[in-house]
Amino acid sequence: MKKHGILNSEVTKVLTDLGHTDQITIGDAGLPVPNGVKKIDLALKFGLPSFQEVLQTVLSDMAIEKVFLAEEIKIQNSSQLQVILKALPDDVEIIYFSHEEFKIQTQTSKAIIRSGEVTPFSNIILQSAVIF
Repeated sequence: MKKHGILNSEVTKVLTDLGHTDQITIGDAGLPVPNGVKKIDLALKFGLPSFQEVLQTVLSDMAIEKVFLAEEIKIQNSSQLQVILKALPDDVEIIYFSHEEFKIQTQTSKAIIRSGEVTPFSNIILQSAVIF
């Protein structure tokens, strides 16, 4: 029985199996999951768990070098963007592109972790870094 860290066995397995530059997505309740991409559904009800809770938990256990966000978050959910930017390490590269391009990029994710978040554009792709 684990004493610390992520308890969800599917999330733990995905994170453990990541290699350098592999990507995972944390999504809101409405983000579509492409065919062939593993979906880890954590949503219990509207708002739970929140995108922020899931992001903070994953970031505590994953080394990242780059993130991808939808450009639309800047205008349509700027408060969520501020929380994301504050949570990220200082040296992380941030790439913005349209939500349509974001959804295409999720096709290369090893998994999409679905939160219960219902605010717009609360989605992020995390690219794994090398641990020295």
